[in-house]
Formats: sequence, C-alpha cells, structure tokens
Amino acid sequence: MSDASNALPGNPPKLLDQVRAKIRLKHYSIRTEQAYTDWIKRFILYFGKQHPRDLGAREVEQFLTHLAVDGKVAASTQNQAKAALLFLYKEVLAVQLPWLDNVEQAKAPKRFRWY
Repeated sequence: MSDASNALPGNPPKLLDQVRAKIRLKHYSIRTEQAYTDWIKRFILYFGKQHPRDLGAREVEQFLTHLAVDGKVAASTQNQAKAALLFLYKEVLAVQLPWLDNVEQAKAPKRFRWY
C-alpha cells in the first residue's frame, strides 16, 4: 500500500492516497479506510476508469442505483457506498454534490418475527 508521502516531488499524490491521507487525518478506523477505498475503486471502474472529478451527482446516482437494482445489495451496503462517495467528493475533491434524490433505494430486509 502506498502512502501520500511517496508521491514524487512536483507530482500530486494519487487520488486513493489522498483519500487515505484525509481518512487518517480525521482518525477514521482502518476498516472504514478499507471500505471507502474499495467503494471508490468500484465507482471508478464502473465508469471506465474516469476520474471522479469528471463525474458528478448523476453518475453517483447511477452507480448507487446500479448497486440496488442490478447488484441487489442490502440497504446498509448501499448506504456505505454512498457515504464513501460523499466523503470522496466533499472531503477530498472539495465538491458539494446536490442532494441525491434519484437513487433507487435498496430494499431493507423484512424482519421475521417469532410469536
């Protein structure tokens, strides 16, 4: 795993190194760091390795909807992906995304009650 301090002089650190540095600065857990970087990688790969700065709210909505509809992920999984992408845009790229209203929500599991 590379670190932001490994960037060459004159070259800005890579995006995921920037994410890791910001997460560590905010004292998030290592598990959160791993989860967020994994979701950000999946987001980038989903859009053919485009840089997230070239993508926006529409693409975030598309990705989150894809997770719910095609990936059939649990609501908590979709929420974790959403948190990771919001962290990326707000904390690392300093871009405020408009409220994400057009996301198909993953279905929360139905609870079976024993009586």
